[in-house]
Amino acid sequence: MTDSLKPSDSAPKREKPWLFRTYAGHSTAEKSNALYRANLAKGQTGLSVAFDLPTQTGYDSDHELARGEVGKVGVPVAHLGDMRALFDAIPLEEMNTSMTINATAPWLLSLYIAVAEEQGADVAKLQGTVQNDLVKEYLSRGTYICPPKPSLAMITDIAAYTAVHLPKWNPMNVCSYHLQEAGATPEQELAFALATGIAVLDDLKAKVPAEGFPAMVGRISFFVNAGIRFVTEMCKMRAFTELWDEICRDRYGIEDEKYRRFRYGVQVNSLGLTEQQPENNVYRILLEMLAVTLSKNARARAVQLPAWNEALGLPRPWDQQWSLRMQQILAYETDLLEYGDLFDGNPVIAAKVEVLKAGARAELDLLDGMGGAIAAIDYMKARLVESNAARIGRIEDEETIVVGVNRWQQGEPSPLVDSEGGIMTVDPAVEADQIARLAAWRAARDAGRVQAALAALKTAAKAGQNIMPASIEAAKAGVTTGEWAGVLRAVHGEYRGPTGVSKNPSNRTEGLEPIREAVDLVSQKLGRRLKFLVGKPGLDGHSNGAEQIAFRARDCGMDITYEGIRLTPEQIVAAAEAEAAHVVGLSILSGSHLPLIAEVMERMTAAGLSHVPVVVGGIIPDEDAARLLGMGVTRVYTPKDFELNRIMMDIVALAEPAPAAA
Repeated sequence: MTDSLKPSDSAPKREKPWLFRTYAGHSTAEKSNALYRANLAKGQTGLSVAFDLPTQTGYDSDHELARGEVGKVGVPVAHLGDMRALFDAIPLEEMNTSMTINATAPWLLSLYIAVAEEQGADVAKLQGTVQNDLVKEYLSRGTYICPPKPSLAMITDIAAYTAVHLPKWNPMNVCSYHLQEAGATPEQELAFALATGIAVLDDLKAKVPAEGFPAMVGRISFFVNAGIRFVTEMCKMRAFTELWDEICRDRYGIEDEKYRRFRYGVQVNSLGLTEQQPENNVYRILLEMLAVTLSKNARARAVQLPAWNEALGLPRPWDQQWSLRMQQILAYETDLLEYGDLFDGNPVIAAKVEVLKAGARAELDLLDGMGGAIAAIDYMKARLVESNAARIGRIEDEETIVVGVNRWQQGEPSPLVDSEGGIMTVDPAVEADQIARLAAWRAARDAGRVQAALAALKTAAKAGQNIMPASIEAAKAGVTTGEWAGVLRAVHGEYRGPTGVSKNPSNRTEGLEPIREAVDLVSQKLGRRLKFLVGKPGLDGHSNGAEQIAFRARDCGMDITYEGIRLTPEQIVAAAEAEAAHVVGLSILSGSHLPLIAEVMERMTAAGLSHVPVVVGGIIPDEDAARLLGMGVTRVYTPKDFELNRIMMDIVALAEPAPAAA
């Protein structure tokens, strides 16, 4: 028996487990606070805050683009009062809080600091993380506000501020999670994430003293994804640890090993969770958790697990509890934490790690040649769309087996899906309540102090100064999320990220011949090329589905229009009219489908376009699908409709002109 496998004595000392987290937040700050306190009472050891899309993208709850999005995928935080309510009776000095926030990270951290000070906390003792990774927002998630260069400056502003004032805080969490969700291969996930870390550290070097730089390198953390191929995923994590150590040592000259340590948290894969036979997701989540816990030398410092029903909608507290119990059973009932690394010296593991490292190094060299991650955003986005298309193609061709989806589809009805659909729904009244409280907040604050704070923020942003001090003062003055972001939009301009979908068809047309022929035939009847417009109304930045539909439609010979995320219903209908679209496709994954699509349909009718078929895709419960069909939507597609070629044939059939009257 090797030393690494031998318990240290007859009563082995167990390692302290990783942080147990549940990614949570919904409806209102008060309701989310109750959920956090309940989860902490159940044994959760850290908080992971989910913010709603208006908060993530810098809009107040009453903004036009926020319609239908308030409280849906997270908690709305529009001002200091909301942040107070969110952490009421939770002592922040004793808490480790992860905030999944990027474009508005300086603002949310400022609100957090302001609340901690109100609680009487020693700000220097605050522990936690802001995700603060804008590169992955341009590539996969879509909650960016400003262009890349000023966004990078804001990331390093936070890092430089925490270096002095919050020495225990992780100022940046490089997030490769959404890269895998967008289709990244393990090598791409490694390379794109490491390139992001490099871009941040290169910029940060000029903002902190040289003697303090190694410690700041040690406070950069990562947030990764673990998929179902758990051996490959475990090897990926070992590759991450070795490559990051190498980069810190060779590129930045970091001598102290503790500052070169790859520190990461993980949420296991949600992309592979299925709507069909959703109870199978419990096994998937367990296997994916093993990838980031079995290898001691590459073990996560914090783990949060999705719930079995996240492919259906918003999990209920019981569903989140079930995932928390999975972590606790592994950590406390098994003997995993009594042993050293189980894989050191394993030739199979070592060989796979080297293959992944070689692929990642080659990709990193390519990115370096382009000028780094910021300069290579368009390239990386296109690569992700291509990789995701290849992944979907393997599922369609049954090269990749997904149980219950493309094999063994027959099964018993799940008893876990109750009469309400097995998910939690957010009361539509939440939005009106949040807007009313926002109006009351604005009316009660000191307007002069607010204007002075906004002016100071604008001055700092224009001058290239660190925006954190001005942001903290703005938080205390009562400034709102939309007002803070509005200043930065005015100074730096807004940004529309690349879609990754070019107008030029790819060479991958094998198996598409019958569809291409059908498109050609219908196009002849129409007198011009079949025009398919793909739109994403609202703030939902999950663009993978829309991209893949547009990508496949293009390769099938359709004339596509896809302008990316964050469009208003008015803009989509105007584009449909201007482009003379034959079919309109809408994609929404945030749960805001009912109000947004209702507005699209009303505007289509008003514009004289009621004859143009509208198809919709998203995570849409059956009851909502029926309501959408009642509004005049022609087809509704959900994650179970994975066969894109069948959807393409549906679009061709919908575009077929009606026969002329005799």
